Amino acid sequence: MEILLVEDNPGDVDLIREMVESSKVRNEIHNVGDGDAALAYLRQQPPYGRAARPDLILLDLNLPKKDGRTVLSEIKQDDQLKDIPVVVLTTSEAESDVLRSYQLHANSYVSKPVDLAKFTAVIRSIEDFWLTVVKLPRRDN
Repeated sequence: MEILLVEDNPGDVDLIREMVESSKVRNEIHNVGDGDAALAYLRQQPPYGRAARPDLILLDLNLPKKDGRTVLSEIKQDDQLKDIPVVVLTTSEAESDVLRSYQLHANSYVSKPVDLAKFTAVIRSIEDFWLTVVKLPRRDN
């Protein structure tokens, strides 16, 4: 399974990468740190010409350049990308962000806890649901 992590916080990136890579399920996790890079990656634009199409996107809302809301909107309006599940994974607990994310067709919205043990549990829950429970479409590319 290919996972695109769109996250600019290096600590969160390391923690999420470590948890996903230690999983029993074989997964590849790729990280980009801003909204422009996320869209370039998904569209296989330079320098991501050989980027694998992700099966799942973990998207932070508060990103440099293009914010996550804009990225989510562009993904879900693009016929080539809109079927990729997007999990919004962010520190924001604002009801307006939750509502807006679902209006933009996020597949789920998860708030990142600041407590390390809770954060680990959240990532494990996402992994258990999206990588072992849910049936995702097969990708040819």
